[in-house]
Amino acid sequence: MAARINKKRSFLFVSKVLGKHIPVGPYTPLLGGAALALLLYLEKCADTADRQVMDQLMNQAVHGLIHPECAEEAYHALLAARLVLPQPALFIGFAETATALGHSMYHVFAGGASYIHTTRENIPELESVVTFEEEHSHAVDHFCYALDAKLLSGTEPIVLVDDEITTGNTAINIIRDIQSKFPRREYVVASLLDWRSARNIQAYQDLEQELGIRITALSLLQGSIQVEGTPLLQAAAGSAAEASAGGAELVTTYVRDGLERLPVTSVDAQGVINPATYLKLSGRFGLKSEDNVQLDAGVSRVAEQLRNLREGSRALVMGVGEFMYLPMRIAAEMGEGVSHQSSTRSPIHPERRADYGVHSAAAYPSAGDTEIMNFIYNVEPGQYDDIFVLLEREVPRQRMEPMTDILQRLAGNKVHLVILTPEPDTGGSRL
Repeated sequence: MAARINKKRSFLFVSKVLGKHIPVGPYTPLLGGAALALLLYLEKCADTADRQVMDQLMNQAVHGLIHPECAEEAYHALLAARLVLPQPALFIGFAETATALGHSMYHVFAGGASYIHTTRENIPELESVVTFEEEHSHAVDHFCYALDAKLLSGTEPIVLVDDEITTGNTAINIIRDIQSKFPRREYVVASLLDWRSARNIQAYQDLEQELGIRITALSLLQGSIQVEGTPLLQAAAGSAAEASAGGAELVTTYVRDGLERLPVTSVDAQGVINPATYLKLSGRFGLKSEDNVQLDAGVSRVAEQLRNLREGSRALVMGVGEFMYLPMRIAAEMGEGVSHQSSTRSPIHPERRADYGVHSAAAYPSAGDTEIMNFIYNVEPGQYDDIFVLLEREVPRQRMEPMTDILQRLAGNKVHLVILTPEPDTGGSRL
């Protein structure tokens, strides 16, 4: 547990399997999504699945989540099962924390699946097909930019993926918005944790009756919580990263991944319009099972290039905000001794205590929007020889400096600023 610096919700579950607030082996968060996929498959195919095989896969998945050294084998076993649902399904991951969880859940299915994640990015050239609020979040507005207008227009079940459900209000909000525009009969809400009270569970049942739909909740862990105390509204002064002098070398590298780009503009909090070249298959704009071959090839291509840049035995591969899944996948193919996590916009109070989830914090203005603070948690100076931070798109160099300054104080040897862009640049090496 940790304390949010947020008057709307005072607490945070710091997941040991998500890859957001604690560095983890990259196969652990991938396996978390895969295990949810298996739960969904068992829910939909209970009468036709080989129960003995499925139970063996589930036991292996649970074992891999508890014992991270076994996560890679369990994850590949689930991929090798080539699961296919009895009917197509659309998966929607919630930004920013569950973008990779939703993608990894979707990716397990060998066909008939599509995926999109919500975003906090403001892209004026595109119309958001779904808009809703996450009431407790530090950033409440969610958008959903589907390039294929047909992505949500069918009647297939929609699987909403979040890292945790506390009240369930976020899912209720998005179901209402989707149902008003793209009505269907069935929704699934999937999460690592489900802490809904009896009243919250009843709210789902009331919504089913009101809208004439069915909602199925799936989770790896279910329980109840009681929260006491008042929110912390101010961060502790200082952190391990800010207090440490550092001089790790900074290297900028542009890598070719062979993936298609989407040239659009984004608008930051000040109303400034910035040119942006997004990865088309990141999940933000929608993708289908047949896109996975191209995406997998791009991941392997980048991982091989970055693997050859490693100099030490301990490396951290970082995603940024919503851009989590591809860095996670790339990290998984970079060899032994690699951990993964992502920066986040959630402000959390750090405290060095054995039973507390966030021991250190470093804050900096986001390179994508300087009005937004981003945070790196639980990374100690010298913990990793090399730190690779992966950016989906290029931004002005001076806006990256607050982040890279912190990473240089954290890395033992070298910081690799890796920009996934096809554009030539004379300011860094190109692979």
